[in-house]
Amino acid sequence: QVQLVESGGGLVQAGGSLRLSCAASGRTFSPYAMGWFRQAPGKERELVAAITCSVGSTGYADSVKGRSTVSKDNARKMVYLQMNSLKFEDTGVYYCAASRRPPSMAPDRYDSWGQGNQVTVSS
Repeated sequence: QVQLVESGGGLVQAGGSLRLSCAASGRTFSPYAMGWFRQAPGKERELVAAITCSVGSTGYADSVKGRSTVSKDNARKMVYLQMNSLKFEDTGVYYCAASRRPPSMAPDRYDSWGQGNQVTVSS
């Protein structure tokens, strides 16, 4: 079984920073890529950032590019999302996801999901 658990979310003021963590476990856990998604109230789930587990190539949504960094620690089975200069629009439930396919922006390409972690940005 594969399990993903997010942590690090919470309330932060606009302009501040936040670091989300995703802990992975499971005997068969060997994804091609890991992704961070978020879902705001009334909106569809969207990709924030993704990273390949071998090479470490990264990709970001235009809305967060330049102020967010996704990283990983394969030995510890951890994935991180550092977000700086947070905006109100960054508010939402953030999900960690794993995919056995190459990085994709589509949620349905990911096989395993965490329970979600709330991030609220206040002004």
